[in-house]
Amino acid sequence: MATMFNPPHPGEIIRELCLEPLGVTVTEAAKALGVSRKALSELLNGHSRVSPEMAVRLSIALETTADSWLIQQAQYDLWLAEQKRDTLQVRILKAA
Repeated sequence: MATMFNPPHPGEIIRELCLEPLGVTVTEAAKALGVSRKALSELLNGHSRVSPEMAVRLSIALETTADSWLIQQAQYDLWLAEQKRDTLQVRILKAA
């Protein structure tokens, strides 16, 4: 799988492509998802990750798949890790 260039945090997708078009507030969405407003706000603002449980909650509430949310999170996490590639202290393993 090719990595995206600077993929958006899944919270940004949830906020801009799911909640805003529906006209749903953070408080209303949090209640629908069965989570605290603070927990959802942290996700929407990129301060927390989509957990497997949150992915399932999102899949139910938004009629999507849990996999799609976990894949978006993984792409975002990998992109962040790749930004540190040149600073990692790793050497190539070779046969003895």
